[in-house]
Amino acid sequence: MRIILRNLKLLIWAFLVCVSGVTTSVADDEVLVSEFWETLRGGLLYDNWAKVLYHDPPKETHPSYPAAGKKKGGSTWRCKECHGWDYRGVDGAYGDGSHYTGIKGIRDMVGAPVDKIAKIVRDDTDRYTPEMLSDKAVQHLALFVSRGQVDMAQYIDYKTKKAHGDPARGARFYPSICSVCHGFDGKQINLKTEDNPEYIGTVAQKNPQETLHKTRNGQPGVPMVALGVLDMQDIVDIVAYAQTLPAK
Repeated sequence: MRIILRNLKLLIWAFLVCVSGVTTSVADDEVLVSEFWETLRGGLLYDNWAKVLYHDPPKETHPSYPAAGKKKGGSTWRCKECHGWDYRGVDGAYGDGSHYTGIKGIRDMVGAPVDKIAKIVRDDTDRYTPEMLSDKAVQHLALFVSRGQVDMAQYIDYKTKKAHGDPARGARFYPSICSVCHGFDGKQINLKTEDNPEYIGTVAQKNPQETLHKTRNGQPGVPMVALGVLDMQDIVDIVAYAQTLPAK
């Protein structure tokens, strides 16, 4: 297993070097691969840290969750629940609807020092204790906030919910990567109930921001491949293709 993981890390490193044109030392290579993995893991934690860490989420509603919000209990402790899948909070897709909170996004934290973000995660507003998130987990989450966000408004039309991608190009990626679990028609995994099914096409059409986030970072609690190593346009093309799949 260690050999497989080592080879996988080297493949990722080789890809990054090829696309960046940068030559680094062996020690630098290890740092590059490690930080890349940690940032992706931070994206998973942003989605649902309790599932990633195999914790039971808190039963009580987050003390800082506003009265204007419509959620209760453990779901209010998920970062995405207040800041949105697009990281824009009240200025983004969660500016209205069932997930509205009125809380601002985290886009202004792009490029901020990781240690500064980590302190915010622990402060009296966010309140994530070491029992919930270890210092290492907080570091990963902070890395994602600082270096892993993308401006989804560049890649998704918020009015039509259409991804600015080429479905034909996405169709070249989806069968070889995504269909292994989701099926060629996207209906192999039902994310809800038989009476109210939710397939990959359903999610992509209803919530392309969520689809883009999960395509880049993976799905918490399951061995879904994170495609953050791909070029952003490749990922957007995959989302565009997913939007052509059946929603029912």
